[in-house]
Amino acid sequence: MKTVVIPTGKPYEVLIGRGLIGRAGQEIARVHAPCRVCVVSDSRVSALYFFSLEAALKAAGFESRLFTFPEGEASKTLQTFGEAEAFLFASGLTRSDLVVTLGGGVAGDLGGFAAACYQRGIPFVQIPTSLLCAVDASVGGKTAVDLPGGKNMVGAFHQPILVLCDTAAFSTLDEKRWADGAAESVKHGLIRDTALFERMSSPLWREDVDSTVEMNLEVKKSFVCGDETDRGKRQLLNFGHTVGHAVESLSGFSLSHGQAVAIGMAAEMRAARRMGMSAAGENDVIPVLRSLGLPTECPFGYREVVEAALGDKKRAGNTITFAVLDRIGQARLEKTDLDTFAEYVRLGVE
Repeated sequence: MKTVVIPTGKPYEVLIGRGLIGRAGQEIARVHAPCRVCVVSDSRVSALYFFSLEAALKAAGFESRLFTFPEGEASKTLQTFGEAEAFLFASGLTRSDLVVTLGGGVAGDLGGFAAACYQRGIPFVQIPTSLLCAVDASVGGKTAVDLPGGKNMVGAFHQPILVLCDTAAFSTLDEKRWADGAAESVKHGLIRDTALFERMSSPLWREDVDSTVEMNLEVKKSFVCGDETDRGKRQLLNFGHTVGHAVESLSGFSLSHGQAVAIGMAAEMRAARRMGMSAAGENDVIPVLRSLGLPTECPFGYREVVEAALGDKKRAGNTITFAVLDRIGQARLEKTDLDTFAEYVRLGVE
């Protein structure tokens, strides 16, 4: 088992290894006294893992109940959030109780946001069951739901007290879900860790997935610490997401997050090179993305992408900030006016 400590204001551990769902009760008991627990999970993941988790929690003295929602990004709404809050209340949870999110990024975002808001904040534990959630969404405390046409527009920063990454759960992932996690891993390599980027070009990333998750979390940790509320260096983690979130929303979420980010990375690298902002060429990255089963061409016109991107959180008044690669392994933030940004998007997607 591997351990990564996230030294935020209230530090917490990320445990990485096989079989952690079956040991969840004893691990959670190290950081929180036995109490009532609400497990937030989607319909697919709960059918696979809830009974094992429930048994592990019961053995450690926790009393658990399950809130489920239909699988998919379409469930990450204010309506589902309200239903989750009502469920916590009906279950009699108090501020000394606990939410446990079980699943991918949707469960983590939705359940974490419910925990952040219920009685002005109760603790929660993340149990990611997808590679995407393990390498990215489970760490850092970003919790949110979507608005129509806008991803993660309503949310809060709320750090978990523990993350249990059971890599045995990845055995149930299809190739599309593996590729989603791979996209974020490529991004982490591009902005900070050349060894991780090179790893994503070889079979090793999947053969030794525990180490791949650990390398990703070390990158994520380096940006989150000291910038928990995403006002400075943490924004570098948005590389590929300025265009990516716009594309994801425009597709009605028929494009997965990883697919949209892959398209976004290719577009943003192309744009930065054409505008003289970066010497890093997209031709070094596109073959890697395609080898991982990820798309690299934008299916929407640049005007659509610009309009969708300008509704995102990265905009502040008449400026927008996005991440640019100086070279593979090193990134910086670029702040431009909206006209320059529109040209940037045009050069990236056309």
